[in-house]
Amino acid sequence: MRLAESHDHVVLVDIDEPKANEVTATLNKSMETREQNQENERFTYVVCDITDPTQVADLARKVFILDGDVLTLVNNAGATYSPSLQRTTPEIWKRETALNVDAPFLIFPAFADSLKRTSGSIVNIASVNGLAVFGNPAYSAAKAGLIHFTRSIAVEYAKFGVRANAIAPGTVRTNVWQDRVAANPHVFEEVMQWYPLKRTVDPVDVANAVSFLSNKELAAAITGSFSQCDDF
Repeated sequence: MRLAESHDHVVLVDIDEPKANEVTATLNKSMETREQNQENERFTYVVCDITDPTQVADLARKVFILDGDVLTLVNNAGATYSPSLQRTTPEIWKRETALNVDAPFLIFPAFADSLKRTSGSIVNIASVNGLAVFGNPAYSAAKAGLIHFTRSIAVEYAKFGVRANAIAPGTVRTNVWQDRVAANPHVFEEVMQWYPLKRTVDPVDVANAVSFLSNKELAAAITGSFSQCDDF
């Protein structure tokens, strides 16, 4: 929703078509309520497995047909399946790195020329797990790699006016936590003991950071950075 305030059109990408359709419809309805004179839908979705190079290439073609060149690219897909090295199999390692760092690597070149034409911005959603050891080793290694990959883009593409930054959220209240909350209803209260502000991160906090970093005026001199969206 925050990106729609500064962009004409926002394309959502997900492997889950029913969920993508549901979220897109909700966002368009919310935007219609806010902007009563709205004529066109501001949000569209494209179904894609971003770990598949062929589908990523097709994704780029679909986005170009929908919108032309891209101003801002946000890589925010992520997941983890194993909390420890002992329980991390080679298959799990490959699955986690494929989504958390390989996918952004596949997606960037598909949109690189477009971003050069718009002097656009990339915002990669990493994690505090990429900065320290909190478990989930494959996920953490991938997010650390994503931070460095972001810096590589920033250095190599600065001459084209392209900026690249990463955000490293801490504990974010999303549906990912549903199983943990079901098992332990007090899990957030326990987690917050480690945070000086005694609060966890809301998805809106991350959205605000993305909105700022993608802004050509407010963040014009910021590239190659990673910002902790975290209270620790």
